[in-house]
Amino acid sequence: MDAPTTTSADGGWSMGPPPEPAPEPEPDPLGVSRDALLIRRTLEEIAPVADKVTSYFYALLFIAHPEVRALFPAAMDSQRDRLLKALLTAADHFDDTDTLVAYLQNLGRGHRKYGTTPEQYPAVGEALIGALTRYAERTWDAETQGAWVRAYTLMSQVMIDAAAESELHTPPWWYAEVVSHDLRTPDIAVVTVRPDQPYPFLAGQYTSLETPWWPRIWRHYSFASAPRSDGLLSFHIKAVPAGWVSNSLVHRARPGDFIRLGPPAGSMTVDHTTDNGMLCLGGGTGIAPIKALVEDVAEHGRGRPVEVFYGARSNHDLYDIDTMHRLQQAHSWLEVRTVVDSGTQLPDVVREYGPWNSYDAFLSGPPGMIRSSLDALRNVGVPSERIRHDGIEELVAAGD
Repeated sequence: MDAPTTTSADGGWSMGPPPEPAPEPEPDPLGVSRDALLIRRTLEEIAPVADKVTSYFYALLFIAHPEVRALFPAAMDSQRDRLLKALLTAADHFDDTDTLVAYLQNLGRGHRKYGTTPEQYPAVGEALIGALTRYAERTWDAETQGAWVRAYTLMSQVMIDAAAESELHTPPWWYAEVVSHDLRTPDIAVVTVRPDQPYPFLAGQYTSLETPWWPRIWRHYSFASAPRSDGLLSFHIKAVPAGWVSNSLVHRARPGDFIRLGPPAGSMTVDHTTDNGMLCLGGGTGIAPIKALVEDVAEHGRGRPVEVFYGARSNHDLYDIDTMHRLQQAHSWLEVRTVVDSGTQLPDVVREYGPWNSYDAFLSGPPGMIRSSLDALRNVGVPSERIRHDGIEELVAAGD
């Protein structure tokens, strides 16, 4: 396989001879920028060959810059397309400035744990443009290449700046000792750890975990409690098929083991300046950040109504229901309802209650549940800006 020739010109990349012009994209009635239209046209073309694009991207990256290979896990099957998919996901939101910047800042801060340096971003950009040049043959032209170069230049600078700012006051990672391991079901464990130094976070956020058994493989998990006075952190871990990290944490980790934590991330947090009611939907281990939000409300001492719907596939999977019932008994403003999937989906049950148009909604669980819940809540009048979840991150880093 011959890699395309890469030369620098005006701060960008030129891949071989100038591409042939492509058909003009249709103007967007919603005012989406031309660069965003060109980028989305590329994404649509490469979607059916995403696996080939991914393989070619990594081949270009490692051939041209073999020193970057050390930043990735030894078994690339576990990494799959996370880096490239993150970049493509960000590009797809190129015109949604607030969402894009928040997402990229999280990526930039999080990449510090890999040892990423600003000098390595151009290498990734070269591989990205090279892979798109190879597989977006129908739509690729000089204008499209310019749009992608501008997009990646902007995206990488946001990430670099966020990493530099984070370096001023936080470490790239924290070591944490496992202090308790509570196996709630054969495949779900509540793991509590003690960080080696203060770990600031907000209820509803998540972090990335690395185990000693699979170095450089990081997976995202939500905090299962609000910040505690003793500094301990808890996570609800479900072992999934072929999940290296999750199976290690559920079946292998024991008190005394050490893991590493990345920085906190996520925006599914409580606005304590309002007394709006809270509608919380947690599916499976998605109940973990919901519990943290309830504890956060309780700690702030405001009697805002909180309605929790706890979904599971069976009664056996309601592994934390006793904790949720104790919280309900302690706080008159809290109502907890369970929804066991016996032909009835969680969003269907939520629609039976309400109205919810004056509530802030919080969603946590499998991506399919979040998508169906989003549709259900919008259909019953909950404004999109009042629905909180970390949907973009789930697209690129589902915990396994």
